[in-house]
Amino acid sequence: MRILANDGISPSGIENLESSGFEVITTKVAQEQLSNFINDHKIAAILVRSATEVRKKEIDACPTLKLIGRGGVGMDNIDVDYARSKGLHVINTPAASSESVAELVFAHLFSGVRFLHDANRNMPLEGDSKFKQLKKAYANGSELRGKTLGIVGFGRIGQATAKVALGLGMKVIFTDHNQEEKNIVLSFFDGQKIDFKLQNNAFDKVIKNSDFITIHVPTQKDYVIGKNEFEQMKDGVGIINASRGGTLDEVALVDALESGKVSFAGLDVYESEPNPEIRILMQPKISLTPHIGAATVEAQDRIGVELSNQIIELLK
Repeated sequence: MRILANDGISPSGIENLESSGFEVITTKVAQEQLSNFINDHKIAAILVRSATEVRKKEIDACPTLKLIGRGGVGMDNIDVDYARSKGLHVINTPAASSESVAELVFAHLFSGVRFLHDANRNMPLEGDSKFKQLKKAYANGSELRGKTLGIVGFGRIGQATAKVALGLGMKVIFTDHNQEEKNIVLSFFDGQKIDFKLQNNAFDKVIKNSDFITIHVPTQKDYVIGKNEFEQMKDGVGIINASRGGTLDEVALVDALESGKVSFAGLDVYESEPNPEIRILMQPKISLTPHIGAATVEAQDRIGVELSNQIIELLK
C-alpha cells in the first residue's frame, strides 16, 4: 500500500510505516499534477502540511485514496466534511506541535520587549559607526516577568503557551468559548510538578487588562482582533499572532503600531499568505517569521510518528 507524503514526513515516520509494510513516496508533486500522480501510482493515503490542498476535485478524481493526513493542527487546506462523506479517513496531529508554537510565541515576545528584531536589522548596517546611538535607542526594554499575558483561544497551543508564561512568572488570563476553567500542570526536569487552576474570562476583560496578547484560534470568518479591540487595549500592548492569517486585522494593526497604541507585534501568519503585504514586511515594530510555528525537528518527529501510528491503525 502506497503513501504519498507530498509535503514531507520525518524519517521516524517513514521507518514506522515501512516496518509495517507500507511504501512511502516523498516526491513533491505539483498541485495541478496531484490527481494524475495519485491515480498513476495507486496512492492509498496522502499526507500534507500547509502547502498541498486536497479538495473535492482531488477527492472525486482519485478513487484509490482511503486516507488524508495533515501534519499539524488546522485542516483548512482539506475539504474534510466532503472527504469523510465519501468514506475517507481524515486525520491530523493536534498535539504534536503545541510546544513548538508556544516557544515561537515567546521568541517573538522576547524579541519585542528587547527590540531584537530591529537591532538585528540595524547592527550589521550601523553597529560600527553608530554603536552608542543604537545602544541608547534600545536601552528602554522591559521584562516579561510580572506582566499579564492574555491568551485568546485556550486549546492545546494556548495551554502550552500558558505553561511557558507561568514558568517565567507571568500572570495568565485566557478567554475561550469552550472552556470554563483549566488545570495547568507545570512539569520540571526533576519530576516536580506545580498545578495552576485558571478561570475563563470574558473576551473584553482579556483585551482590556493584558500587557501582551497572543492569539490561538482556528480559521475564522471575521477578525478576532480589529480596530475596536485595539482601541480597548492598554497603551503600549504587545500582540502575537501564530494561529491563522485573517484572525488579526493587519491594517488596523499597522495603524495601532504607528499611533503607539501597540508597542510591537510578532507575526508568524498573514492575511495574504504566502505573499504578505509590503506594509507589514517593512514595519520596523513587527517581528516576522514565515509560518514556522511547528517547524522544529522535535515537532516534525512527533508529527511523523503520530501520523504513521494512525495510518497503521486505520489501514492495516
